Amino acid sequence: MISGLLQYEFLQNAFFTGLIIGVIAPLLGVFVVVRRQSLIADALSHVTLAGIAFSLFIEKKFLSGVGSINPLYMGMTFSVIGSLFIERLRGVYKHYQELAIPIILSSGIGISVIFISLADGFNTDLFSYLFGSVSAVSRTDLWTIIGVAVIVIAIITLLYKEFFLLSFDEDHAKASGIPAHIIHFIFIILVALVIASSMRIVGIMLVSSLMTLPVAASMRLANGFKQMIAYSIIFGEISVVSGLVLSYYLDLAPGGTIVMIAIIILLAAIGYKKIKVRRG
Repeated sequence: MISGLLQYEFLQNAFFTGLIIGVIAPLLGVFVVVRRQSLIADALSHVTLAGIAFSLFIEKKFLSGVGSINPLYMGMTFSVIGSLFIERLRGVYKHYQELAIPIILSSGIGISVIFISLADGFNTDLFSYLFGSVSAVSRTDLWTIIGVAVIVIAIITLLYKEFFLLSFDEDHAKASGIPAHIIHFIFIILVALVIASSMRIVGIMLVSSLMTLPVAASMRLANGFKQMIAYSIIFGEISVVSGLVLSYYLDLAPGGTIVMIAIIILLAAIGYKKIKVRRG
């Protein structure tokens, strides 16, 4: 694979994209899990699928032989719009805020199916977005994901205290004068961008796994919040790199391979914790 990385641009794109996603997905996933909003990633991934299906429909029906739309941008657009609707619905259903997630998830699936049917069925392009594809990552996608990573890391660094307080004690955060609504809005936008940018490698149907599984494993081992972030990123990188290498040599879908590695790490963390407790 090393010789392939030096020779083929698509492998370079996939590898560097994977390294970046292995950092930003678990990094943001820590806050998602602590906030008990893990299913938001699933909801936004289905909305992203709607954006992908829409872009492929437009390209097939109206731009055939003329040009094309990068599905990554349309997926990001739909994902951001979906995140805004989630925040809006959380305000409408103040005492049942979790309802916003199944509403948006169902809407994403419904819109996706409609555009897939309008495009005269399922095609290989959409399949690669669903489950990930090494060869699908372009240099443009790589630069886009680098931009998303810079934004995510910069905002989390600048607003770390606010994210931390809102994640653990929202009432105290509001009493401290933190503009909770604005911070929630920024956070959900970041989640939407990471979900959409991760779809090339992991796939839309599996992207939420990369935001939650490394975090779940780190929770069994970490002794503090910052340590949990560090472990999550380490486990995310191990999952992505190992998954890409194995998928390359075994000719497997990268998304599924990455997720299975993450599950193995999770099971190992759970087992290690149990052994440690028994010995202690």
